[in-house]
Amino acid sequence: SSGNSITEGIGQGRITANLEGITPDMAFQASDEEALPYVFDLVTQEGLVLGGSSAINIAGAVQMAREMGPGHTIVTVLCDYGTRYQSKLFNPAFLAEKGLPAPAWLTKSPSVMPDVSEAT
Repeated sequence: SSGNSITEGIGQGRITANLEGITPDMAFQASDEEALPYVFDLVTQEGLVLGGSSAINIAGAVQMAREMGPGHTIVTVLCDYGTRYQSKLFNPAFLAEKGLPAPAWLTKSPSVMPDVSEAT
């Protein structure tokens, strides 16, 4: 496939060795706009800091679930940590430059802790 995803490796024009000879049963495409809310929700709701590849996998699993309907088990892989994406996925300026939304919590200034000293 081709595209311009902010997730590294998405849309590359080659088949990696681990996929040679495999014929997928089905495939789904997911845009950054579709995938990013999943990764941001997982940070705030589950405390999971995942990367763009995980977000794309989740978006594909959700598409599959909608297509298949109730009564099926769908498994996907959460394959990357979000800590590797701080300069892109978790950078509001980068997201804005790419025309992608950033959640409100990501654009807030860090809280300043008051001075704490030992009681005498």
